[in-house]
Amino acid sequence: MNQQQPPKPNQPIVTHIYTADPSAHVYEGKIYIYPSHDLDHDEPSNDNGDQYKMEDYHVLSMDSFDSPVVDHGEALHVRDIPWASKQLWAPDAAHKNNTYYLFFPARDHDGIFRLGVATSESPAGPFSPQPNYMEGSFSIDPAVLVDEDNQAYIYFGGLWGGQLEKWQTGSFVADAEGPAPDQPALGPQVALLSDDMLSFQGKPAEISIVDEDGNSILAGDEERRYFEGPWMHKYNGDYYLSYSTGTTHKLVYAIGKNPMGPFTFKGEILSPVIGWTTHHSIVQVEDKWYLFYHDSSLSEGVNHKRCVKYTELKYNEDGTIQSINPYPDAE
Repeated sequence: MNQQQPPKPNQPIVTHIYTADPSAHVYEGKIYIYPSHDLDHDEPSNDNGDQYKMEDYHVLSMDSFDSPVVDHGEALHVRDIPWASKQLWAPDAAHKNNTYYLFFPARDHDGIFRLGVATSESPAGPFSPQPNYMEGSFSIDPAVLVDEDNQAYIYFGGLWGGQLEKWQTGSFVADAEGPAPDQPALGPQVALLSDDMLSFQGKPAEISIVDEDGNSILAGDEERRYFEGPWMHKYNGDYYLSYSTGTTHKLVYAIGKNPMGPFTFKGEILSPVIGWTTHHSIVQVEDKWYLFYHDSSLSEGVNHKRCVKYTELKYNEDGTIQSINPYPDAE
């Protein structure tokens, strides 16, 4: 167990390891963060994401934002997952049935990304994986919402290395490409989770993201179209789908009345950070809301050596989110 100093806004919350893709939750009165764990290597980068070679997960926690950050050590390793071959990318956690669940993507032994789930009696882990991936699952970046009626939803999907565009027919097509720029963009996928949280109820469905006039966001609209990293939260009864635009390096969001969509695009949450990827979570802690995100500042810009940060997130009176500059001290 490793303790770091209390974190400051817009600064790395830990510096002893590289961390990314933070999924933050409040469990048992503490703030728990479930990031991916970037390895410290100097191999080249490519659009397939081979440089993101993550092998395990560490769970971080803090009693409050004024408390030290605790690294609870290795919570799950790829060697302990029978179906997985490599690349434990961005995870999420959920709590239901007096059990903590860790949802994660990894490549199976055919090199195809699938989603798995592991369980623990403690939010800090360690987590015990199910022997097989979730049937019907594909792509990356699982995020789970347990709604107020106790129904759980899982959101997922990422383009390029995340393979989402290769599943447009319902089966994996290795050389498939995404829609033409003037066609509707691919949306993230959503599936109902079974009551035991270990499987899908039925087939996943694509989420529709539209503009204020009800028109689909197009694939060529890289300022607004979905790329990866979905997150779902509720605020004042509305559902907020937030995600990364990928190539334009923004975090943006859309609002809907139903957890399965459609969602109306609203705007930017976070402007581009140092490094190529951007990935986040949004969590309420007591009476305030916070954005957890990552950048590559700790490694001075190496895309696959990232660090988790946080900052306060604020809403306008109409429910829209105030856009955040991740580098306020540079203004």
